[in-house]
Amino acid sequence: MKLATLRLPRGTTAARVDGEYAVEIGAPDVGALLAQPGWQEPAAAADGPRHPLAGADLAPVVPRPGKIICVGLNYRTHILEMGRELPAYPTLFAKFADALIGPYDDIALPAVSEAMDWEAELAVVIGTEVRHASPEQAQAAIAGYSVLNDVTARDYQNRTLQWLQGKTFESTTPFGPYLVTPDELDGALIMRCEIDGEVVQEADTADLVFPPAELIAYISKIITLRPGDVIATGTPGGVGHARKPPRYLADGDKVVTRIAGVGELVNVARRDG
Repeated sequence: MKLATLRLPRGTTAARVDGEYAVEIGAPDVGALLAQPGWQEPAAAADGPRHPLAGADLAPVVPRPGKIICVGLNYRTHILEMGRELPAYPTLFAKFADALIGPYDDIALPAVSEAMDWEAELAVVIGTEVRHASPEQAQAAIAGYSVLNDVTARDYQNRTLQWLQGKTFESTTPFGPYLVTPDELDGALIMRCEIDGEVVQEADTADLVFPPAELIAYISKIITLRPGDVIATGTPGGVGHARKPPRYLADGDKVVTRIAGVGELVNVARRDG
């Protein structure tokens, strides 16, 4: 099953993707849907108003997650290109919901930064409350997967040892277009990021140091994960900051972030102010 959050004149609505149409489910967004116990059955059975997907205005698939937990240094290739050793534990940081934009919205390039970098990521969305999860409970807690680009202000990120300030600039993080339930996917996934048609990142999620269920089990020992929470699992090699010379997003750049079987983000970077 594929789910999306549509923007309509009356507000947002959760929808199930059926071929070329989005069928309203009866919840205001996908996050609200996931908060309903047993959400899978009504989502699959809903037969509300239908909207053509072509040209649909999609919001971030979960517009206001309670938590967005991001993982740094989680692809072997990226760790090596940054000159680091493989970590013993996940590197965690947070992002706030104000950073999120829809899958086709413009990426805001803040006036105060000259070093905005792309980071294609597989996002995991939680569908069941978990605390101190076993590996089996962690896997069962996954509502689905989505696509996220953790666009990062490298100059702000590197001002201190803490990364938050570089990771959560407002309106910088495309997320969507869909939540794809695990039964729709099989095995590792191919992820790609393109800037103006040039492939800058390409990786297989088999390269993850800490896969999704392991991350959920680890994080759930720290804090309760609840429906709609998002885990961004990290980016592979190919980021602009690691290039020689470094390369960053410029006004007008078209950023396409794609994960096979999950979906595609298409965003244009625009200078903000």
